[in-house]
Amino acid sequence: MQKPTLPKGTRDFGPEQMRNRLFIFDTIRQTFKRFGFQPLETPSLENLSTLTGKYGDEGDQLLFKILNSGDFAADLTETDLQAGPKKMTPKIAEKGLRYDLTVPFARYVVMNRNTLTMPFRRYQMQPVWRADRPQKGRYREFYQCDADVVGTDSLLCEAEIILMIHEVFRNLGITNFTVKINNRKILAGIAEVIGVPGEEATLSVAIDKLDKIGKEKVLDELRARGFSETALYNLAPLFDFLNQEADLVLDQLQTWLSASDVARRGLVELTETLQLVQQYGLADSRVEIDPTLARGLSYYTGAIFEVKANDVSIGSVSGGGRYDNLTGAFGMPGLSGVGISFGVDRIYDVMAELNLFPAGAGQGTLVLIAPFDAEARRVSLPLLNQLRAAQVASELYPDLVKVKKMLDYANDKNIPYVVLIGSDEVQTGQLTLKNMNTGTQQKLLAEEIAALVKKETMAQAID
Repeated sequence: MQKPTLPKGTRDFGPEQMRNRLFIFDTIRQTFKRFGFQPLETPSLENLSTLTGKYGDEGDQLLFKILNSGDFAADLTETDLQAGPKKMTPKIAEKGLRYDLTVPFARYVVMNRNTLTMPFRRYQMQPVWRADRPQKGRYREFYQCDADVVGTDSLLCEAEIILMIHEVFRNLGITNFTVKINNRKILAGIAEVIGVPGEEATLSVAIDKLDKIGKEKVLDELRARGFSETALYNLAPLFDFLNQEADLVLDQLQTWLSASDVARRGLVELTETLQLVQQYGLADSRVEIDPTLARGLSYYTGAIFEVKANDVSIGSVSGGGRYDNLTGAFGMPGLSGVGISFGVDRIYDVMAELNLFPAGAGQGTLVLIAPFDAEARRVSLPLLNQLRAAQVASELYPDLVKVKKMLDYANDKNIPYVVLIGSDEVQTGQLTLKNMNTGTQQKLLAEEIAALVKKETMAQAID
């Protein structure tokens, strides 16, 4: 007999977990809608030609490839086998699971460019897959909730992303968080100033790991990638700008990077974005300028964001940035966009660890109808219809069993109310409503039960 197992890096979610996850989804969705974003979905599968080359070398290695149907290796030759996996893969796998939601979105925009109103604002909430090494907070299958705007260069979009981040996390009850912000132009300027112009991609990949591996290992990786000791010495000021006030960091960067035109442009964009956020009137801003923030994805060209929950040892729970030419890979150059992605699975882990899910989040059944016999069940069915018509989630216990078994069922499912219907209730029409939390019971007419349950559950939600 085969023992059932799950692939590493994937998880099942039972009803209680799903109710909590839906609370996260609903909270994020409501924020997206308030900011004017429209819903969109794209297929789980994309052509590998769509995905490859968009995430950098390391990202490409994490793509899940899907073998072609049938005898996928039938046409392979000895030369193909000797050429190595990079050249052989396109011959045996034409499709892959999406790595993120941004590249499929760019593909969608290009394919539908004649029907979209620009600027186009969309949100998307779907799973993505990465062939990563599973560990705490890192999964092979996980959900992202993305919001992107394409068709405008306005920094108002970056400012609104910062506002959305604050709204989402505060509405979820995560109050101790940091929104880190940087600009890829600043990173390009740093590469110039330390003497390795044009190597900002290599620099970004290394310093993006600073939180995970520390400064010395980042420097070792840069050495391994060909950076000279002089370049690493010139890079030293970068690590002195961490955890300081935004204005102070901006002043220091302007002095250090004054010789770089591209860095100055990035600093102007960053300054203007923060000014717009201030003009919006954001209270208790959690924004921090982090010049070491790189975001490993190669398509970012401007602002980049990352969010950390400060009370737990989990990586970033949200991230995003500005990309000026992602659609260029699909034949539509020059269409700028900017977006943010919320990682639902990491947010879930944060909220579970901090016990932040509200009591009764996504409560399922509110009322269980418990008939004692066949005649009571005849009375139960119209009541069930009345409750559901009144938008009260209800169910009827399907079997005629002892009352204790039905009450145990309600307790196991955390159903707060049970309607007990025996011979007395059938004769009088006065049904017994039992509050499972307090143990109190009262006699009510069928039409009174729905009103009382709605009133009491609403009062509990306010409390």
